[in-house]
Amino acid sequence: MGKRSKTHPGETTVSVGIVGLGYVGLPLAREFCEGGATVLGFDINPRTVSLINRGRSPIKHIMNATMAEMIRSGRFRATEDMRQLSKPDAILICVPTPLTKNREPDLQYVESTCVTIAKYLRKGQLVVLESTTYPGTTREVMLPMLEASGLKVEKDFFLAYSPEREDPGNKSFQTATIPKVVGGCGKESLRRALEVYRYAIETLVPVETCEIAEAAKILENTYRCINIALVNELKMLFDRMGIDVWEVVRAASTKPFGFSAFYPGPGLGGHCIPIDPFYLTWRARQYGLPTRFIELAGEINTSMPEYVVQRTADALNDRRKSLKGSRILVLGLAYKPDIDDVRESPSLELIELLKAKGAKVDYNDPYILQTHKQREYNLKMKSKPLTPRMLGSYDAVLIATNHSDYDYPAVVKHAQLVIDTRNATAAVRAGRKKIVKA
Repeated sequence: MGKRSKTHPGETTVSVGIVGLGYVGLPLAREFCEGGATVLGFDINPRTVSLINRGRSPIKHIMNATMAEMIRSGRFRATEDMRQLSKPDAILICVPTPLTKNREPDLQYVESTCVTIAKYLRKGQLVVLESTTYPGTTREVMLPMLEASGLKVEKDFFLAYSPEREDPGNKSFQTATIPKVVGGCGKESLRRALEVYRYAIETLVPVETCEIAEAAKILENTYRCINIALVNELKMLFDRMGIDVWEVVRAASTKPFGFSAFYPGPGLGGHCIPIDPFYLTWRARQYGLPTRFIELAGEINTSMPEYVVQRTADALNDRRKSLKGSRILVLGLAYKPDIDDVRESPSLELIELLKAKGAKVDYNDPYILQTHKQREYNLKMKSKPLTPRMLGSYDAVLIATNHSDYDYPAVVKHAQLVIDTRNATAAVRAGRKKIVKA
């Protein structure tokens, strides 16, 4: 284990380059600046670079005041100029690792970043991948691409893997206080990576190889995926039995040992849990081993938006209405409460499925005032205002994200029908007959 260090006046500080200034890269930049390092941020989006250099944050959970102070301190700036990759002592890669349409790893962003780094890589630099991926990526994919520069790992440059563990919106932990696993492609790579991360992270967890670090990250999120799939499957069963799954989980949670609570929902969202297990199943096939348990969990979780749509259709039918032609308001576009992150959000698929069934769909999200084009979605929608009159004009209000900003008693009071996928209305007493759990 290692403890976070801070520089003092007159001491030499480390310079860190961070490639990708999003939900992973920016919080990391903040902690390195706080720890006394200098940070050069790289991003291909000119709008992101411009915002940051003007002291404004492109993501909600880093305040503009924080960003402005980072810029003012002289310890941080952003650039699109990849030629400057030769300047930092360490380059940390925080780029997306999505899936292809066939649910196979899509490493195009990692690979293109490595090609660019190799052009400017100099002796003595450390390169670290933070993006979630399958075991073997750092050594088998990145290493040959970086050594194409003519430099040799452990001799001329150093290579490590340290998985991000960001949890946007979690007020109990921030980047600096979450223990960080670090694995190197050799002993010297590990030593140097630990030296760098001590500027930003309070507790470091060194492991023997980068493969162990890669596998640890996959295990963390596969564990969550499987347990969420279990409660999602039980939700469907208990719904049919007339049992409230949320009450079941609450009761089971009173056991002080042997049980960890996981909660159902309309599908998985975020950059990790919906994706990482499929990286592992793909890798397992290369070794000739089936991962039926993981694949089944993935199937259950990816089927949840369809289940929610069917529950909505059934609830409308009970009120002598057809889903086709009905007006549906989706509450919450973000994948989890109180953030502005829509990556892999089940709300996006819910909207598309409802539209495909002929429904007229709007959404409201206080953190996302309009949608933006993504890899698989381009909804071209704007958030609708929440007023009593607006709520009453919809045939159903579907709660997809349980933002704390919402006044749920008011939603239930003014809506004709409420489809609750998050147990957000648990404390609402008046109008219970309007609520359908899904």
